[in-house]
Amino acid sequence: MTWKLSHIDRRRFLTVTGGALAAPAILHSTRSYAANPTIKVGYVSPKTGPLAGFAEADDYIISGLKQKFAAGVANNGKNWNIEIITRDSQSNPNRASEVASELLLGEEVDIITAAATPDTTNPVADQAELNGTPCITTDCPWQPYFFGRNGNPATGFENTYHFFWGLEDVIGAFLDMWGKGSAAKKVGGLFPNDADGNAWGDANLGLPKPFAAAGYDLVDPGRYQPLSDDFSSQIQAFKNAGCEIVTGVMIPPDFATFWSQAAQQGFNPKIVTIGKALLFPSVIDSLGDRGNGLSSEVWWSPNHPFSSSLTGISAKDLAAGYTQDTGKQWTQPIGFRHALFEVVADVVSRTDDLDSPESVVAAIAATKLDTMVGPVDWSSGPVKNVSKTPLVSGQWQAENGKYDLKIVANSAAPQIPLTGDLKML
Repeated sequence: MTWKLSHIDRRRFLTVTGGALAAPAILHSTRSYAANPTIKVGYVSPKTGPLAGFAEADDYIISGLKQKFAAGVANNGKNWNIEIITRDSQSNPNRASEVASELLLGEEVDIITAAATPDTTNPVADQAELNGTPCITTDCPWQPYFFGRNGNPATGFENTYHFFWGLEDVIGAFLDMWGKGSAAKKVGGLFPNDADGNAWGDANLGLPKPFAAAGYDLVDPGRYQPLSDDFSSQIQAFKNAGCEIVTGVMIPPDFATFWSQAAQQGFNPKIVTIGKALLFPSVIDSLGDRGNGLSSEVWWSPNHPFSSSLTGISAKDLAAGYTQDTGKQWTQPIGFRHALFEVVADVVSRTDDLDSPESVVAAIAATKLDTMVGPVDWSSGPVKNVSKTPLVSGQWQAENGKYDLKIVANSAAPQIPLTGDLKML
């Protein structure tokens, strides 16, 4: 019979066998008897590299969380410290896997978390599943997360859980927004050869079928390599087809290259709605006047009617606090980063036996929590291990000398108020 010793089982083994060595050895046990016991939480995100915009607010959020956790989290009459150990994936899936392994096997974290696109969430979750460690991830559409890891809807995963929206939601949000405009239903698609691009452009599970059902003709020139320096063939294909809308999922450097070359080659669509690349004010600012009117999905904003289960702070006040502290404009991952650790704290408080990974996983699966980004509830599907959050659409519009992301379409989530009207480029 083969078996493996989990990181917490190893702790129990060392604690028990340590008594056979010498009494002082017990002082080195992971769980301190002189102070509150500690839960170690690993966190992986892309602090550097082309996806760094997703982690821009990490330091602010984690600093505030450490202050909140300083008093401990109560569980079964005892206070537990929560120690957050961060690692940079460098926007590279191989690096994400390496640092996840370091956290699991070197730091022996009790729970591992990750955020920001399948390039980060998937390798971290795969390592957690392999090592039997509870894992919570976010900031990645659920299809690239679930099917990108070869998930089976009938069985799901044992240890890894995810909350975010899905491709069906972003499709609905985009179509809702485009229906408010006057652009022809000819859409140019920009899909890179990566986990996101392959999922969004998939003929069966991605954008093509729902677009066709809604009367939109999607022109897909094929996958391009990330960090491409030439989009001439895509631009020419879009011009030849008469595309008045452009969509896709791109990293910021790729969109900047495409958008510059589109201007040079006389391609002027009426609507440009790109996932991932156009989420961040820093990216829009870098485009100058050509940032005005670009659009994207909106996962979270100061106008979302949610508040923190951990601190009680509202979305509006969380965004305002970030701006006051950093001098920077709010950015969408702020809400999800905060919510990620709301879920962690809630799980820690409810777990029957924090020395048991199986007990922690059971608490994760049983989560029903109203968070900064809306309800997180893994009992509601759409598949095991996935909980969905609401999604709307927004457009960057110049206002008082800066760009503001206006929510212009909200049919799928009317509880999130509109703050502007769609304008054609």
